[in-house]
Order: sequence, then C-alpha cells, then structure tokens
Amino acid sequence: MDINLIKKLIKIVEQSEVTEFSVQEGELKIKISKNSHQTSVQLQSVPFEAARPAVSQQPSEVNAVITAEPVKSNHHEIRSPIVGTFYRAPSPDADSYVQVGDSISQGTVLCIVEAMKLMNEIESDCSGKILKILVENGTPVEYNQPLFLVEKN
Repeated sequence: MDINLIKKLIKIVEQSEVTEFSVQEGELKIKISKNSHQTSVQLQSVPFEAARPAVSQQPSEVNAVITAEPVKSNHHEIRSPIVGTFYRAPSPDADSYVQVGDSISQGTVLCIVEAMKLMNEIESDCSGKILKILVENGTPVEYNQPLFLVEKN
C-alpha cells in the first residue's frame, strides 16, 4: 500500500467524526483510530507480527496523566526496561503475578514484557506495596514507561 494513500486516510479520519477505520490488503492490515487526544495508526502483517503504533501525533491520554501526577518521596515507579507488550500473567488463563495492595520484595516478578516473541520477566527493584498498576494488560509499552507505582517500605 502506498504511503501517500495511508497519509490521506489518516487526514480523512482526523477531519471526520469516524473514530476507527481498518482496511486489509493481502497480508498488510491497517487500523486507524482516534480519540480526542490521539490519532494512531497500526500496521499489521497478518499472521506474523503484532500490531504496533506507527504514527502518534500527540502523547496518549494515559501518559499525560502519569507524568502529571507528582510521585511522593516514599513512592517508587517501576519502569519498563524494554519496548514490547505488557502482560500481567504468564499465560492468558493464569493468575496475575501481582495485584494492587500486594506486598512485594526486591526480585519479585511483577509482569512480562514480550519483545520479539521473547517473554521478559520484569522484577521489582525495591520492596514495598503495589499502589497502582499503570498499564492495561496486553497493551504496548515504551522504554522507561512507568508500569507500577510502589510504596516503599
């Protein structure tokens, strides 16, 4: 698919009241969605790769809220060491590694970030109690994006 056609489709969606649009051509799937704060495009090669944001014109609503909240001195953010997909459990039918309110110690596995089909266990770098889980299960995360807010012991 021609990049100019993709750009035209993005402009059409931005200027209309349509909030989501997707089209598939061969093994290439394009999904364009927007909300009041963000327009994003996901390109997906079916069946080999997971969809990833290709264009993001403004920071997402979730990131804006996270950066706007001041972190108290006894609170610690556990951040993603890599870009990938965030999973709270080792498999879809398994229980989550941690829940809000759980006490954790340094080295406790908190989640998995999948990158290039490799499952990377993310461990806590401090002891404390989980105050917030800042990312939804199955969503893409960026390098250094806050994942958990922990109240340190």
